[in-house]
Amino acid sequence: MEIKDRILIVEDDKSIVNLLVTVLKANHYEVYSASRASEAKSIVSSQCPDVVLLDLGLPDADGMSVIEYVRSYSQMPIIVLSARGHEQDKVRALDLGADDYMVKPFSAPELLARIRTALRHYKPAGTPSVVSDEVTLLNGRLVVSYKKHRVFVEGTDVKLTQNEYRIVALLARFSGRVLTYDYILKEIWGPHMKDDNKILRVNMANIRRKIEKNPARPEFIFTEAGVGYRMTE
Repeated sequence: MEIKDRILIVEDDKSIVNLLVTVLKANHYEVYSASRASEAKSIVSSQCPDVVLLDLGLPDADGMSVIEYVRSYSQMPIIVLSARGHEQDKVRALDLGADDYMVKPFSAPELLARIRTALRHYKPAGTPSVVSDEVTLLNGRLVVSYKKHRVFVEGTDVKLTQNEYRIVALLARFSGRVLTYDYILKEIWGPHMKDDNKILRVNMANIRRKIEKNPARPEFIFTEAGVGYRMTE
């Protein structure tokens, strides 16, 4: 099963987008694109790309807001591709959390090298420190790929959101053990998260709709009433 790294291009210049799409697809990346900051934020949260290529001059908002949005919950690599060559722009973008900054124009080989470097350095939040890059459950029917930050059911990418993936990855790390609601909330949303199970229940309902044949009779993730959730052995 080939698992491609996913690249999100955030750029409103169609000619640049077309060029980048051609280069990236020729190098076996899966590519998404967005021309507006609002669209980029939606794709980031729903598709969880492995790398974001970000222009700062977007029609609806400054690209800096996209950096802030991504960094509010994820460490996915962000490479800024901008015509702004001033030092203050570079410093601000890097201080906000961008991983790299390239000034237009740039060469395709250099961009590809920067992407490879970003991917090598990126270890998604929630990835356990294990030797294996993935966890395989129920004779391969469910695969959690820590390396690619994705979940597959019977060979199909189920397209989990960022937090949905992190929940499944956490449960898979401790498969067979019950994780309490409080533990999951703190691991996914941070130590200051209120003990409100509603957000967790909503995410779990969405996860089950995506990975279970019959969400009412789950095969992969079980509820331990009043306690938490357990991933199958």
